Amino acid sequence: MAIIQSQVDVHGQDFAANKAEMLITIAEFRALEKTVLEKAQAVQAKFHQKGKLLPRERLSLLLDPGSSFIELSSLAGYKMHDDKDGSTAGGGIIAGIGFVSEVRCIIQVNNCAIKGGTISPTGLEKTLRLQEIARENSLPVITLAESGGANLNYATDIFVPGARAFANQARLSKVGIPQITVVHGNATAGGAYQPGLSDYIVAIKNKTKMFLAGPPLLKAATGEIATDEELGGSDLHVYQAGTADYLAQDDNDGIAIARDITDSLGWNEQLILPLKRESIAPRYSSDDLLGIIPCESKKPYDVREVISRLVDDSNFQDFKSDFDLQTVCGFAFIDGHSIGIIGNNGPITPKGANKAAQFIQLCEQSNRALLFLHNTTGFMVGTDAEQNGIIKHGAKLIQAVANASVPKISILIGGSYGAGNYAMCGRGLDPRFIFAWPNAKTAVMGGEQAGKVLRIVTEEKMVKRGLQPDQPQLDEVELLTATKLNAGSTAVFGTARLWDDGLIDPRDTRELLTNLLDICWQANHRKLQKNSFGVARF
Repeated sequence: MAIIQSQVDVHGQDFAANKAEMLITIAEFRALEKTVLEKAQAVQAKFHQKGKLLPRERLSLLLDPGSSFIELSSLAGYKMHDDKDGSTAGGGIIAGIGFVSEVRCIIQVNNCAIKGGTISPTGLEKTLRLQEIARENSLPVITLAESGGANLNYATDIFVPGARAFANQARLSKVGIPQITVVHGNATAGGAYQPGLSDYIVAIKNKTKMFLAGPPLLKAATGEIATDEELGGSDLHVYQAGTADYLAQDDNDGIAIARDITDSLGWNEQLILPLKRESIAPRYSSDDLLGIIPCESKKPYDVREVISRLVDDSNFQDFKSDFDLQTVCGFAFIDGHSIGIIGNNGPITPKGANKAAQFIQLCEQSNRALLFLHNTTGFMVGTDAEQNGIIKHGAKLIQAVANASVPKISILIGGSYGAGNYAMCGRGLDPRFIFAWPNAKTAVMGGEQAGKVLRIVTEEKMVKRGLQPDQPQLDEVELLTATKLNAGSTAVFGTARLWDDGLIDPRDTRELLTNLLDICWQANHRKLQKNSFGVARF
């Protein structure tokens, strides 16, 4: 391997301009997250008067003090459905990967401080994604539940696909992934099956309410009149129905019980890990990542400058560096984990696709995880590219990405356009994890390109009809198309739709990758204890 010799002038004007632009994008998405936090915080007194904790207070108690927490999809559903101003983003769920009793877990907390924790269509998608992460990485699932259930304004969008969340719970239990739920309040109708399908249920004294039909629906449907407690209170489920396995006195006690259950799993004792190489910090500061990516997307830069701030000792073994200059492939270590990295210095050429496909096969052979650093305009187009088999070689690259069984992690550090998004393992190619820097762009093509394409198509239609091209009309078509595509390509737009697992500060990239590679590594060495049907209550 060779130490990357950085050529970046960290004191130059271009670097300063790039850094200033990046800091603005970071501040923007952090401000959006803060808006959601503040909306929930505004009802803290109301919760405390009822003897209850806010959702994030519950989360803090659950997590090991001082441990890392990777929050996932914090802006899911931003300005979608009935999120008018962005203050209710998150899909009704606070979620992430964190340590509970020294065990890495998927954690989901119903954000009952906002709209009663009701679940939007995006919230359902987020739940399904969390279950996918749990399955792929053999992570126990802990749910702190209190929700009004599905947002009835979008019931038709949620009802049918919502069954998949229940099916996933049953299958997670079957393959040996434990699910623990603390029911802090309401769990009504379909929401009652979420704890019901969990392997461990903790009820809270005089707070838990689990029933298929609440008092109003029961009265409307059958005429029967019953109180919350008679229908589905904590005592009923602990002493009579047997639905709950543990009875806690309050939120704090319930979370303490969940921590005890997690500890008793013996989850880490079941894992025998081989030794990994010693971790060595990069030779360059992570702060440099703020100024490396040019503000002007058409301005070139060397992705190795990013790599040198991520990998151990800034040491990188370039693969076929003289065969193709646009697609960068190479081997490195991150926190002692051997990894293959694919990055972009331009569009993907026929040679680049050929090179990357071979490289992926080498990583598959040696069981190396793959890291994709997206910044590409897509596949090269034109007569020369077509004559050299861009479709054939591009298809082989996509086949290699789709079929590689090693863990694949994608970080969008710039543009991710067209089929280049697919070739670089975008969401549709099922990366194990995918995160984005706040400057990232994802679209079928650039807005300006799309505008020119539709302008040409519209003008050709006018000519075919024997009409004189209307230049003002063509200008408007071009402008509206470019504006629409550009607005739909931003990092916030993409993360709202779960095109990634969240936005990150570039300076946090190495720490994030260290955690993700640890997660993947442990999953590869964990043997689950499967059973026939999952755990059931009799």
